[in-house]
Amino acid sequence: MARSEEGLLSETAARLIPVVALLTLLTGWAYWPTMVDLFKEWQRDDDYSAGQLVPLVAVFFVWVARKRLAGLTLRPCWAGGLALLLLAQAARAYGVLFVFESADRYSLVLTIVALVLLVAGTEVFWRVKWILLFLFLMVPLPGRIHNLINGPLQSFASTASVFVLEAFGVRVSQQGNVVTLDGRIPMAVAEACSGLRMLTAFIIVAAFIAYMVKRPTWQKTVLVLSSIPVAVLCNVLRLVATAVLFLHASTETAEKFFHDFAGLVMMPAAVMLMFGQLWLLAAITKTEEKPKKAVIIGRQKVRAT
Repeated sequence: MARSEEGLLSETAARLIPVVALLTLLTGWAYWPTMVDLFKEWQRDDDYSAGQLVPLVAVFFVWVARKRLAGLTLRPCWAGGLALLLLAQAARAYGVLFVFESADRYSLVLTIVALVLLVAGTEVFWRVKWILLFLFLMVPLPGRIHNLINGPLQSFASTASVFVLEAFGVRVSQQGNVVTLDGRIPMAVAEACSGLRMLTAFIIVAAFIAYMVKRPTWQKTVLVLSSIPVAVLCNVLRLVATAVLFLHASTETAEKFFHDFAGLVMMPAAVMLMFGQLWLLAAITKTEEKPKKAVIIGRQKVRAT
């Protein structure tokens, strides 16, 4: 009986291969302009350049989970898959009619989610749900949300860097997003210095680490959420280091450090902070779950309270 079931499952999988290939081709053809536009956005906007890594990382996730996925039952979910597919196409229609490109881009991801549910079924869908959710990180934020986040990030980066510099005895003043060092050297914290690029990159890296490590879901959630303050902190430290170079080196050296060297250094530093956080969470968990010692009273063993 077991062999017949395995044969049936392999036969079902073999039949789905041409269906998957056809749906992939159709989706690629239908969304080709959207994908080209998305690729151009990654190339021209540094804040979201890390998004181009998301599809590659998602494929890597599927490859890592290939053995577990091979043992799952393929049972197409027509109702749920078609409902999500209709929702995706409605979002795309809205984006086309009202020139809202973010809706068109998100509909691409939602279409992929719908096709997984439609072809593979709920069991596979729930197993790869985090990979599908990860795909949404490749889409740049809508303009309004971008402005709501980028402005406060820029202001906070300016104010926080001034606070740190003053704490170390540097004479500094601030007018908006322009910081004057030692009363003579202006340092403008431009929109590109807000840290949004670092924030998007750190969230992607944190999501990658969270998926790969074997930890409880709550620890993975804490890791991903903590990537936001980690990114903000690293950006402030980068601004402070740049300000020190403005004071004690040349303007060219400071600008080169900010745009080139600092970006390379901050990513490994953030990864080390994330792994340090995982170590701390593991240490706290072990302390809380430490078994109580047994106390022997006479001939009876009693757990200590």
